[in-house]
Amino acid sequence: MAVFVALGAFLMTLFGGWAAGRVTDRRHLVLGLAGGLMLGAAALDLLPEAMAAAGREVFGVPQAMLLFAGGFLLAHVVERLLAGRHAAHGAYNGGPHGHDHRVPQIGMTAAAAMVLHSLMDGIAIGAAFQAGGGMGATVALAVITHDFADGFNTYTITKLYGNERRKALAMLLAAALAPVVGAASTLLFTMPQELLGSYLGFFGGALLYLAAAEILPEAHHEHPARSTLLCTVAGVAFIWLVTGLAE
Repeated sequence: MAVFVALGAFLMTLFGGWAAGRVTDRRHLVLGLAGGLMLGAAALDLLPEAMAAAGREVFGVPQAMLLFAGGFLLAHVVERLLAGRHAAHGAYNGGPHGHDHRVPQIGMTAAAAMVLHSLMDGIAIGAAFQAGGGMGATVALAVITHDFADGFNTYTITKLYGNERRKALAMLLAAALAPVVGAASTLLFTMPQELLGSYLGFFGGALLYLAAAEILPEAHHEHPARSTLLCTVAGVAFIWLVTGLAE
């Protein structure tokens, strides 16, 4: 049953990526929505789950919060190092005097993190069905619904950093397959709750950095319109709705 439900997540992820690819003429709206979805996922979904699973304190601070900050800082350090390395070699997309400093490797790394997150979604489905059918159905509903956002974000963030369309599609397919693989893997093992919570906290911090420092500034750079802002708010509200329904 868990693997069958994960097939729904597979289809929803592909649909999210398809939607992102179809609205290229409204790129600022796509980015605004993607930023809202990522912000909502980090703050309203990942961090609360991380706190519940890995809330023990380390020197006065919950472990999940430390890893949340660590994920944010690591994403910032990696982005700066890669950007500096490209600048030193004159490898900006706009040339040595250009202004386009997006580094394709950052997009691929972020997309790979989204794939890993989708894998953990599949594991969550399998673990929930191990705990009971009712819990499994609830978690499955939440995962399938927000996998639209995962597919949307995976495709968008890969393309945002200048990667070719075929690479964006490859990462989208990997993100779609990941929940199925994750759900199937729960037939073989069970992931400790604290480890799962630690991962969710770390990934939430990295996701927040990408949303706040990369996606949203890019969305408002050329089109500082109210419609872009409304898309961001709608993205956060959508994740809130999904999280509330799952509860």
